[in-house]
Amino acid sequence: TCDTGDQQTTAAVRLKEPAATIVERLKDITTYEGEDAVFECRLSRETAQDAQWFLGDVPLQSNEMNEIRVQGTRHSLILRKVTLEDCGSISFKVGQHSSAA
Repeated sequence: TCDTGDQQTTAAVRLKEPAATIVERLKDITTYEGEDAVFECRLSRETAQDAQWFLGDVPLQSNEMNEIRVQGTRHSLILRKVTLEDCGSISFKVGQHSSAA
């Protein structure tokens, strides 16, 4: 605010969070049935944007079969004791960016 006594004007500052980009992409994994499969990617910055993992078109959540971790800019997905039904495309999406393996 600028106040000269008989006149006043006000402006506001608004910040937008810059979009995070994927700087380390997912890599293909080959493993044995019954073992864990670990997928990792790294973003350009820590972000509050929604990041989501997918198996095919199915969104994944942390549970007893899938562990999702975020440590700073590193995002990890651990598929526990994989079976043949887990074969397929794993993808990670954040904002407009995605990576698949």
